Amino acid sequence: MPALWKLHSILPRPNRRTMEKFAALISQLDGTTSTQEKLDLLVRYFQSVPDRDALCALALLSGWRPRRCLNSSELRSLAAKEASLPLWLVEEAYHFTGDLAETLALLIPFPGNATPSALPTSLTEVLTTLQNLVSNPERARDFILYVWRGTRPSERFVFNKLLTGGFRIGVAQRMALQAFALSRGLDPDFVARRLGGDWNPLDMDSAFSEQDQEEADLHRPFPFCLAHPLELDDVGSLSVDTFFFEYKWDGIRGQLLRVQGRCDLWSRGGEWLNSAFPEIVEAVADLPSDGVLDGEILIWREGQIQSFQELQKRIGRKKPGPDIRRRYPAIFLAFDLLSVEGQDLRTWPLAERRRMLEEFLPARHPVLRASNLLQPASWEEALDLREKAKNYGAEGLMIKNKEAPYHGGRKRGVWWKWKVAPLTVDAVLLYAQSGHGRRAGLCTDFTFGLWHEGQLVPFAKAYSGLTDEEMEEVNRFIRHNTLEKFGPVRRVKPELVFELAFEGIHRSSRHKSGVAVRFPRILRWRHDKKAQEADGLEHLKNLALQRQPTGNSESHPQKSAGDNF
Repeated sequence: MPALWKLHSILPRPNRRTMEKFAALISQLDGTTSTQEKLDLLVRYFQSVPDRDALCALALLSGWRPRRCLNSSELRSLAAKEASLPLWLVEEAYHFTGDLAETLALLIPFPGNATPSALPTSLTEVLTTLQNLVSNPERARDFILYVWRGTRPSERFVFNKLLTGGFRIGVAQRMALQAFALSRGLDPDFVARRLGGDWNPLDMDSAFSEQDQEEADLHRPFPFCLAHPLELDDVGSLSVDTFFFEYKWDGIRGQLLRVQGRCDLWSRGGEWLNSAFPEIVEAVADLPSDGVLDGEILIWREGQIQSFQELQKRIGRKKPGPDIRRRYPAIFLAFDLLSVEGQDLRTWPLAERRRMLEEFLPARHPVLRASNLLQPASWEEALDLREKAKNYGAEGLMIKNKEAPYHGGRKRGVWWKWKVAPLTVDAVLLYAQSGHGRRAGLCTDFTFGLWHEGQLVPFAKAYSGLTDEEMEEVNRFIRHNTLEKFGPVRRVKPELVFELAFEGIHRSSRHKSGVAVRFPRILRWRHDKKAQEADGLEHLKNLALQRQPTGNSESHPQKSAGDNF
């Protein structure tokens, strides 16, 4: 193993300037809340760096996480040794700061005599070096120490972010894509399509040439159209005849592509799902025509769409065996047709795309289905349909403008989601844990309990719903009413009551309460209630019974006459 002072001979040749530009960009983005200023900063940065650096920065700002060469605990141990600090003190500093990259940047002493040869290289070269060291932890430690000892805290912070992942600086993926497109004179929709799905910037030689633009990667998904939560003021002045209505099912949003005979299934999050749901890919392979479908991956059994908990039995299984496929059969419920035989239909009105969708899919197919449309005669009738959604296990209604084209991202006036009112309970705060990012140093992760046989039983965690002022007040209570500490977790006096909202309930052997709730969040602080007045576990279970689907194979809204599953 070479000594640290010899490491520069085996690492990429230094190019400090481009790495400095990326570090400066992160600092500038973190220092402003102006959307336009962030966009301008990104455009200027992308214009000033080579294509490979621009693609790496775009990937990082879009949520890409490079593989770690050392895990978090190994980094903390390395920092403790380098700073001559006990590990417990590094742990406490991390829990207080709430950001591992920042903690390590501040703890490592800066010698003050760094030379340019000890500074990080370009962004691309640093990422490439880190990826090459994934399987060699000893060399990884040497490289990390080499960089730590030769960089100032501000640059070291950005380097540590490359080690730990996650640039939380208020830049949406769409903004980063738009800025990159502007910097290269490209169409943002084309860039989003080209970089859809799972991609690694280190595998790409350059950005997009004119030839790339002419030969776009047809096997990647289109940018997904997203819905706004509905306020009746948005549509109340319009006739219900302006819209298509359908039930909103709780599944995995995806696009199913059959292009030039090749079939691909992509999730909205960019995950390639061919091996996870082979029956869906096999089904589209049998179609006579190419096309791109937008829809939902769901479990269908006994004449009904099943809950998300049933779908979870398939999630994470890269290659489900025959028994899993038989017990949890997946379908693709299509609600839009984006392309057919190579023709892009996204600019066409939804009504026309929907007509073509029903012609495109074979009738009574056991795996590929078109979503059923609902026809309310008034907004009052639409409200009644929304309330009936829970009888079938649906989340509410989707409302789509018949004349609208298919837009990537959220565009007001195109799609709305009108969810059923959530379930709620009044619960008691039992535990609190320090948060990360903007609220670092505050307890923001809370565990709540309900009464059962005279004791409070933990049943849910929630992380959002309080204002900054309420968060400060809750933290004052926590500081003065902590009963025990378990590392970053505090057990507090069971006195504060909060109303929690959630979307569903299911049995869970992993939870002490025996149940788990979906998407819990804090609705409000119940100052008017004492802990003794909080709800019990039986009340929660009764809510679960009330929300159980009651539809059968004849009444289920997705069941069509002649279906034979």
